[in-house]
Amino acid sequence: MAELNSTPKKSGNKVRTKKSALRVDLTAMVDLAFLLITFFMLTTTLTKPKAMDVTMPVGDSSPVPQSRTMTICLGKDNKAMWYLGEPEHPTIAATITDYSKSGLRRAIAETRQKVFNATGKSMIVVIKPGETSVYENLVNTLDEMNINDIQQFAIANIDKTDIDMLKAKQAF
Repeated sequence: MAELNSTPKKSGNKVRTKKSALRVDLTAMVDLAFLLITFFMLTTTLTKPKAMDVTMPVGDSSPVPQSRTMTICLGKDNKAMWYLGEPEHPTIAATITDYSKSGLRRAIAETRQKVFNATGKSMIVVIKPGETSVYENLVNTLDEMNINDIQQFAIANIDKTDIDMLKAKQAF
C-alpha cells in the first residue's frame, strides 16, 4: 500500500505541512509473485526423457532358423550391410545401404514381408555393429526396429565373416 506521512508544522500563524517522500509498500506484490512462482512450478509438467525398451535374452538362447534371420552389419561412413540367411549362402545377397527411409527402413520392410510370405512367421533381426561404426548408427537401427515393429531382434558381436564381407564392399 502507498503511505504518505506528513506532519503539520507551525510557524507563526500559518500551518505548513512538510512534504515528505512517497513510500510504496511492496510486501503484497512480493507475496503475490512468490505465490505465482510456486503455483507454476507445481502445476508444470516437466518433459520426461524418452527411452526405448530393449529386452536382452537371459541365459542360453535357442538357435534361430536362418530362413527368417536378417543380419544388419553396421559399417563406416553411415553405411550398413544387410543380408537374409547365412553369410556363406544368403537367401538375399549382402547389400550396402544407408539409414534413410528409402535405405534401411525399406530393406527391413520388404524383407519382413518376404519372410512372412515364405514362412508365415515373423522375422528375426541380428544387429552387428562394427568397430568403425558410430553409436548414432546403432541408435538409428534400433529406431528402425521400432518403426517397422520388429519384435525379435538382438545386438551381437560382429564376426570375421561379416568383417570380410564389409571390407569387400568397402564399408569397414
